[in-house]
Amino acid sequence: MSDKPEISFGTRIRKSPFFDSTIKWGCKGYTVYNKMYMPTFYKSFVDDYWSLVKDVTLWDVAGERQVEIKGKDAERFIEFITPRDISKCKIGQCMYILLTEKNGGIVNDPVLLKLDQNHFWLSIADSDVLLWCLGIASSKNFDISLGEPDVSPLSLQGPKAPSVMEKLVGSWVRDLKFFNFKKFQISDIPVYIARSGWSGEAGYEIYLCDGKLGNELWEIIMKAGKEFNIAPAAPSQISRIESGMLSYGSDMSLSETPYDINLEKFIDFDKKSNCLSMNHLKKIKEEGPKKRLVGIEIETSNFDDYIADHIILYDNNEKIGKITSSVYSPRLKKNIGLAIINFSKNITNSEYNIKIKDKFIKTKICKLPFLRNK
Repeated sequence: MSDKPEISFGTRIRKSPFFDSTIKWGCKGYTVYNKMYMPTFYKSFVDDYWSLVKDVTLWDVAGERQVEIKGKDAERFIEFITPRDISKCKIGQCMYILLTEKNGGIVNDPVLLKLDQNHFWLSIADSDVLLWCLGIASSKNFDISLGEPDVSPLSLQGPKAPSVMEKLVGSWVRDLKFFNFKKFQISDIPVYIARSGWSGEAGYEIYLCDGKLGNELWEIIMKAGKEFNIAPAAPSQISRIESGMLSYGSDMSLSETPYDINLEKFIDFDKKSNCLSMNHLKKIKEEGPKKRLVGIEIETSNFDDYIADHIILYDNNEKIGKITSSVYSPRLKKNIGLAIINFSKNITNSEYNIKIKDKFIKTKICKLPFLRNK
């Protein structure tokens, strides 16, 4: 019997439409994401990573729930909750946006999909976006309807993903532009296919629009990918940290603003629509940010594949920040991470320390991303 605690499957946490397939294909670990079980690994974190960067992998990311916003004021509502200008977003286009509270704190960093005029989905990270949106809508005069539709994404990621998708739906999918999507049917199963994904590799996200057909869709994709050495996997912490991609809850939260995590490029001060956080974000810009996100290298050979906790950074004995995510990179053969550091410090060429098992270990600041795929 394993000496590690187990997660019990019950009715309080939802199962995705692909849950039975993840069990069948040998998922060994789960987390809870938006109150839904989400796989974390199959063979191992490193084996799944190599499948991602060399071949192609299929992920159950149904936990990335959709918040549907429809109605006369749908666009005005989204403009109100994000500092990014979405007025130029076209039907069939995706946009990465930040949702920000009145004080500029980040509520979530979803992908916005525009399905029609005044009809949008927010494909969200792990936080209660629907409840937050309902609260804002009820306190303001917005003519909209809000809800969670029967939509669950799969993610097909890896250098051979375009070949698998072409086999599934035809050659047109290779011409689908990044952050664009199209409505389609895979063997009569209704889906939206987006050129997107949370990895540094080529990839697509397939939004299933009928939860009863999840396991059927999974098997169709796995069968199509067999000749390309497809493997089941999950969002890779190793790959996304190598690529400098951020994770809500780990690298950002309500305590951080877009300036703290180097994402001020998603603030459009010239946008014409009213925005909940804009006045405070202008104030932060004038005063200057208090924190900054950086890449960091950890100089030790004694390191796990992935450390699930924040690690405090020290300048001598002073706490000056934290490593928010960290991994061992098999391609770089280095221990790497993302860190948020007090911006009052000189972070250009500084060396700091972390403490692991009562031992101080040196770290050094480095540029992001660690790897940039061709």
